[in-house]
Amino acid sequence: MTETASKLIVVVLDGLRYDAARKYLGYMEHLVEQGQLSCYKVQSELPSLSRPLYEVLLTGTPVSKNGITANHIVRLSREQSVFHLAVAANLRTAAAAYHWVSELYSSAPFHPVADRHQHNVLKPIQHGSFYFEDHYPDSHVFADAEFLRAAYDPHFLYIHTMNIDDAGHRYGGESKEYEVAVRRVDGLLATLLPEWMEQGYTVLVTADHGMNANGCHGGVTPAERHIPLYTFGEQVLSPEQEIQALPQLRLAPLMCHCLGLQPSAAMTTEGLPPFVPVVPGQEENAKMMKLNSLA
Repeated sequence: MTETASKLIVVVLDGLRYDAARKYLGYMEHLVEQGQLSCYKVQSELPSLSRPLYEVLLTGTPVSKNGITANHIVRLSREQSVFHLAVAANLRTAAAAYHWVSELYSSAPFHPVADRHQHNVLKPIQHGSFYFEDHYPDSHVFADAEFLRAAYDPHFLYIHTMNIDDAGHRYGGESKEYEVAVRRVDGLLATLLPEWMEQGYTVLVTADHGMNANGCHGGVTPAERHIPLYTFGEQVLSPEQEIQALPQLRLAPLMCHCLGLQPSAAMTTEGLPPFVPVVPGQEENAKMMKLNSLA
C-alpha cells in the first residue's frame, strides 16, 4: 500500500427505491444532468431484506451461498468482504453504519455500550461508529463518518443510513414522510459530496432494497427490488449498462475495482475492466492502463 492508493466512499441509503431517488434527490440529479455523476438502476438480490443484502453488497455472494438468509440471522460473515480484502492489502477501513454491519464484519452479537465505537486495526472494519436505533438521525451518521474520515483517513469508508427505511416502514414508500426523508438525505449529500469530489474520492451512492406503498419489502416487486446506483469518479460501467437493471451482485466487485483490489474468488467480474495490480512506484502507469481498458 502507498499513500497514493485509491480511496472510495460508499453510501448506502437503506430502503431507497429507484423511482424515489430519481424524483427527490435533486442535487444528485443535478450532477447527473451536468455529466458529473452517472445513475444506474440496480435490481436487488432476494430476499429483499436488509441484513441479507448488507452481506450481498459487501461480499458479492447470493444468500444461497453466504447463509445470511433473513434479518434474524445474527453471526459474523463467513465470506470475504470488501473490508477483508482491503485490510489484507494494507488499506485502512472505516464504517459509520447500523449495528447489523458490525455484527457481520466486526463482532456479534452487538453490545450497545461496548460496541458503539470500535477501533481495532486487526479487524475487517478497523474504525467504526455503529448506531442501534432506526431513527438515529442521518445527519448524525454523516457526522460520525466525517469524524472517522478526518481522524483515520480510511481508503474505504462505508456510510449507511436508516431514516428513509424507518419512514417507509412507518408511513409507506409513497408517503409524504418517506419523500421528506429522501429529500433530507439529498441535502446532506449536497453538503458533503462537493468536498469528497474535490479531494479526489471515488463515490458510490446506492441502497440495499426499496419499499412498497404498504411499508414492506422482502418480496419481488419492482418497488421492493429496484434501487439506484450513483457513481462518481473514473468511468466504471459502460453506457449501455444504463439500459437494464444491473445485478446487485456486481457492486462488491465494483467496490474492489474502485479500490484497486483483486475481487474475491466468489465475486463475479462480469462487466468490469480487467484487474490491474498496482506495483509500488508505478501507480500512474496502472491508472493509465485502467483508463485505457475502459475506452
